[in-house]
Amino acid sequence: MIAWRYLRAKKSEGGVSTMTWISVIGIALAVFALIATLAVRAGFRAEFVDTILGSNAHVTYYSVPYEDDLGNINRAITDYTEVSERLRAVDGVVRAAPLIRAQVIAAFNGRNAGVQVLGIEKDNLLDLPRINDPETGMGDIDRFDEGIAMGAGVARMLGVGVGDQVRLISPDGVKTPFGTSPRVSVYEVTYVFTAGRYDIDQTRVYMPFVEAQSYFNRDGVADEIEIITQDPEGLDRVMPGLWDAAGSQGQFLTWKQASGAFLRALEVEDNVMFVLLSVLVLIATMNIVSGLIMLVKNKGRDIGILRTIGLTEGSVLRVFFICGTSVGVIGTVIGVILGCLFAIYIDPIFALVNRISGGGVWDPSIRGIYYLPALLQVKDVVTAVALSLFLSCVITIFPARRAARMNPVEALRHE
Repeated sequence: MIAWRYLRAKKSEGGVSTMTWISVIGIALAVFALIATLAVRAGFRAEFVDTILGSNAHVTYYSVPYEDDLGNINRAITDYTEVSERLRAVDGVVRAAPLIRAQVIAAFNGRNAGVQVLGIEKDNLLDLPRINDPETGMGDIDRFDEGIAMGAGVARMLGVGVGDQVRLISPDGVKTPFGTSPRVSVYEVTYVFTAGRYDIDQTRVYMPFVEAQSYFNRDGVADEIEIITQDPEGLDRVMPGLWDAAGSQGQFLTWKQASGAFLRALEVEDNVMFVLLSVLVLIATMNIVSGLIMLVKNKGRDIGILRTIGLTEGSVLRVFFICGTSVGVIGTVIGVILGCLFAIYIDPIFALVNRISGGGVWDPSIRGIYYLPALLQVKDVVTAVALSLFLSCVITIFPARRAARMNPVEALRHE
């Protein structure tokens, strides 16, 4: 009761109402910033990983380099069917499919673009969730065997639509007595996909596996085998079985290794941001100290009277401890509400900011994905709440102890 009266007392009555509100607002904004940052951090990583796993192999198998009949160093997989079956039989593997991978030039109506062509069987293409998405894709993916599937970015650069005929030009074509002549073939664009990643949509084209073998002079061989697992985050449990199935002739590259530098950079950035925002919360809770010190100074006479009529040091300490922690709790609750609302409604908020700024706030060519994601996780909210309440409690102890140890004689000497 005493703590509540002190908190809502006006300045003319010896209270610190203004300082109390400043403390509440500061803590609320700090907690809001911490939760919003943690949500965006988690959302960005989840979206980035999802775009990787939704359109790429979880593990890629390569053949170790060997010398072919002509004395050239080769990495082509000649027994790809047998190897695929062995890899597919490993516990935890969902699919193992051979691929052809090559670089060509795509041309349409005078426009050219360098693209990466992946030769893949139709059934395996249908298993890629980011590619086979009816909501974002255009055309008929079931007609994939009749043409090619193209990324939306490539289609936009070339001005291509579904049904258009695109020329693919490969510099490694037919060998003649006068040298190697480029190979040029025309294919119908039967499907246009959006993988959610700018770099994939801007460069990738899928071609039927058999056609890719013929076009790139890979008859009877594959360049690699892509492996999809049940738990891409838990590859450590699957890799021993894959190594056993591959034997001494195989090598593997996991999605974590391929994107390891970026994921490590994200982790370092996450840790730095958490430390900086924790300092922001600490600075916000320091306002509680200022408010309580002023409150103790203004309430010196009251403390002396309370101690004279029998209130113990512990009781006085609890009065001012409740004052400080109440400010921390109220600010934390407000910050949690604001942070959760920001994470939930980030799309309309970001759209409004983008509209006010005239567009161009989020450049997918730099950040890789097309929008700012946010993933609200319980553990992030709990972390922010625990940090704020812990700092509020620790900071409050010092001015509360000062009030409890005040000598009642000295407090009432001049009254």
